[in-house]
Amino acid sequence: MKPKITIKIIAKELGVSTSTVSKALRDSHEISQETKDRIKAYANYYNYRPNNLALQLRNQKTKVIGIVLPKIVHHFFSTVISGIERVANERGYNIMVCFSNENQEKEIETINVLTNGSVDGLIVSIAKETLRNKALDHFYRLIENEMPIVLFDRVHDSIECDKVIVDDIGAGYKATKYLTDIGCKRIGIVTTPEHVTVGLDRYQGYERALKEQGIKVSKELIVNVDEEQDIYEQIKVLFNEDLDAVFAVNEIYAATAIKIAKEKNLDIPNDLSVIGFTDGLISKYSSPSITTVVQHGYTMGEQAAELLIDRIENKDNDRFPQTKVISSNLKLRESSKS
Repeated sequence: MKPKITIKIIAKELGVSTSTVSKALRDSHEISQETKDRIKAYANYYNYRPNNLALQLRNQKTKVIGIVLPKIVHHFFSTVISGIERVANERGYNIMVCFSNENQEKEIETINVLTNGSVDGLIVSIAKETLRNKALDHFYRLIENEMPIVLFDRVHDSIECDKVIVDDIGAGYKATKYLTDIGCKRIGIVTTPEHVTVGLDRYQGYERALKEQGIKVSKELIVNVDEEQDIYEQIKVLFNEDLDAVFAVNEIYAATAIKIAKEKNLDIPNDLSVIGFTDGLISKYSSPSITTVVQHGYTMGEQAAELLIDRIENKDNDRFPQTKVISSNLKLRESSKS
């Protein structure tokens, strides 16, 4: 029996884009006859037939963009939505925002509802449970059916679509290098489980900065927070060690570290410097205010919307998926020594 063939497989085998395969199978005048003949021959050999229902749904434009986010309340995601909305409105689109609540089944259900003719394309940040379980089939189906999609922040390399990400490795490096530059040597990191790509990348930057300074990476100074458990108690364990700094991969973790440090009568920043991630209200109005890595969520939202709408409107639709990387910067506040 011949294996099941998808547009994605045909494109990979023949060295063309999925859009080229789709247009060739529809006998589009945009594709050369030679390329059409080659693609059709391959498709016929494997008995491939396009999903006509999906094609029909895509041809009925709604002028609506679907956005699927992991959390309802999160400063970073709210800034991303603002960036998406500005570009969408400027280009004549509305947005529909949904939340997966970090749940795999909820994410699948939401995407299925949105792509049943409700939206022209999707902008998604993947749920933690989906990443942990490596349950990505619903994204592969979107790509196979040529649903325009842009992933941002939390992405996965195996999903062949446009992406917008922060330079998380560079961000982790900048934060940790700043701490070593002000003389810190025992730097704890409060990060996510390894299946969450952004946390893993920020850890890699942390590790690189320490190694450059000849500082040993100590396992006892690493906390991988499981948010289904008590966050406070997990971070508190870090303070059993001799510390002079903490790098936290989000502002909740940073604020929690400061709370624990105060309870232990540590002076911030003289006894302990703290750097967080995401320049939200918590970072601005904590006491002391928190030095943080600024992610530029608004810019990410703008870039994601531009990529998606270009795909929807068939501009540069033959190009291979691209990844746009947004640089970050440090905003210095009271929680770190100068």
